[in-house]
Amino acid sequence: MASRPRVEQKNLDIYGNKPLPWSRARQQLAAASRGVAHLSYWLATVAPGGRPHSAAVGALWVDDRIYLVSGPRTRKSRNLARDPRCVVSVSLPGLDLVMEGTARRVTDQKTLRRIAARYRAVGWPAHATEGAFTAPYSAPSAGPPPWYLYAVTPSTAFGVAGKKPHGATRWRFKAARRSSPQGSHRLS
Repeated sequence: MASRPRVEQKNLDIYGNKPLPWSRARQQLAAASRGVAHLSYWLATVAPGGRPHSAAVGALWVDDRIYLVSGPRTRKSRNLARDPRCVVSVSLPGLDLVMEGTARRVTDQKTLRRIAARYRAVGWPAHATEGAFTAPYSAPSAGPPPWYLYAVTPSTAFGVAGKKPHGATRWRFKAARRSSPQGSHRLS
């Protein structure tokens, strides 16, 4: 059995508030991914020449990763193919969250089917087919199907709470040590 990744936190609050627990963000992300709330996610990538590019994406938090969808010919997909480093931002109820990480394209059918089912559960009729998603519709800027699925594993996150308990915190996620090859990699 593997241990969970360590979460190192740093209090960034200048008003004397305590550090925010990562569990606060994690629980809200999970609730939204079950359809409890609708969230708008923003993906920032690095364009050729180093220019930043930001776009809204359809995303879900599953297994301590952000899964997001993008058309293969979109600027964000082309940027991720060239440089997988990215930032995903979301405004949770009372907590603004920015997560830095690395995206990888998901092509295995088992994961695609599982995440497509999660998208269907929250209202988007996605289906896994040949390493990507199809559906009767997607975002107007996504281009025609198929659409790629990416998994972003956060390495660092920043949270600023606008509701009590207030605070500002940075979390860094350190990889867990594996005690078996089947170990899980979940963030606490």
